[in-house]
Amino acid sequence: MTSARSFGNYDLAAALADLIDNSITARAKNVWIACRYNGGDPAVSITDDGEGMSPDRLEEAMRPASSNPSEERSPDDLGRFGWGLKSASFSQCKKLTVISRKSGIAHGAEWDLDAIEDWSMGILEAGEVDAIATHEFPADHGTEVTWSNCDRLSENWKISSQAFNELIVHAMHELALIFHRFLEGKVDRQKLKIHFNGQALEPFDPFHTSHNATQPLECEPLEVSGSRVEIRPFILPHFSKLKEHEHERLGGREGFLKNQGFYVYRNNRLIIHGTWFGLVKHAEMSQLIRISVDIPNTMDDMWKITVDKSDAQLPSVLRMRLKQIVAGLRQRSTRVYRQRAGRINDPTTEAVWTRYTRNNEIQYRVNRDHPIVAQHLSSDSGKEASAVMKLIERNFPVSSFMDDTALRPERLAQTAASRREITDLLEATLPRLLHECGGDKQVMSQKLRQTEPFTVNWPVVEEYLQNHGWAA
Repeated sequence: MTSARSFGNYDLAAALADLIDNSITARAKNVWIACRYNGGDPAVSITDDGEGMSPDRLEEAMRPASSNPSEERSPDDLGRFGWGLKSASFSQCKKLTVISRKSGIAHGAEWDLDAIEDWSMGILEAGEVDAIATHEFPADHGTEVTWSNCDRLSENWKISSQAFNELIVHAMHELALIFHRFLEGKVDRQKLKIHFNGQALEPFDPFHTSHNATQPLECEPLEVSGSRVEIRPFILPHFSKLKEHEHERLGGREGFLKNQGFYVYRNNRLIIHGTWFGLVKHAEMSQLIRISVDIPNTMDDMWKITVDKSDAQLPSVLRMRLKQIVAGLRQRSTRVYRQRAGRINDPTTEAVWTRYTRNNEIQYRVNRDHPIVAQHLSSDSGKEASAVMKLIERNFPVSSFMDDTALRPERLAQTAASRREITDLLEATLPRLLHECGGDKQVMSQKLRQTEPFTVNWPVVEEYLQNHGWAA
């Protein structure tokens, strides 16, 4: 039982997700999670209004390795090894208490790793259950799991309240992602509601399908060893079409680059995301690609699903087809970025580069009339700035560029500025630009709208102006 503490790679979010799996299998409509700092001695409870368990079923569920992973299971069963309740709980605590009520009759059982030498599992009677149950514990049917002596969650009772709160926020975000289909009501069952410390979790769709600029592509079903796998690619909107909070949420803590790739769902529950399974490298030009892969629980062995359901391995039989799909998608994602790159053929826009034709020769030069460029040229260091621009222009690697455009055009990754770079440019440009416009914010805004790279990223610019008081 103590070795179960090291099964899988659980953090708080993964441990809670394993218990929510059981609630979903039990047809729960609501799950209540309470995680309290409790002065550095955390108290955690997970309650649901599912079908509940009989005394015999509860004792079986508490038994280590209570089910055979090779046995055929219900198509909507989210479990597998019969370890989830125990391994998830013991990854965070030393004492696991489970109470359940079925047909109005309550009972309970518990394991305490500090008192387990004789393999005695504690059995709780109805009166004892009532004494420890939270007010969410249903009166007719449901189950409640309590973690006590949370040595690992509390990092041996050394965790600060701030660090604990960060764990809670991360867990809430992860659960909103892992179970987003159940929270959205997209699964063939009643919509699930998860209440975390009194707050209802809002689903987080990693494909942002509600946005009109998201490109959902055709679903491709594949038959593998008698089971059906469904693959549906999505191209996310360019950052210029997203609000700042949308951009931050979709990018997550590690950004779009780390979150591109496959999102594997097992019975509609997300188990792994942000991976290419070694088919291709994470790259800037493919950071808008996300591909949902739906697998049934009959393929657990083939995908090598781990105990904590946080990892899987791509079967070799699927590698070639998925690699072909990815290759086509990378080209489409690249086009989304290149459409946002700088242009020089619009007479109404102040471009960064200009194109000159003289004596039947073509030259590209930095546009000296561009507001940001002109600002530097008119400053005290204007002479040095001009020299740097000439250095760049006259040493442009023409031959290498021609070779790449002719032989490897799909690998050119000279993309438009990022959202952060756009805001940095605005912060550096706005004060002087407003002064040049005589303090007229409307004139300043119009000038920005006609200047690259602000023109093609105008929604980002407009949001920035409004949020920082620069709008007219």
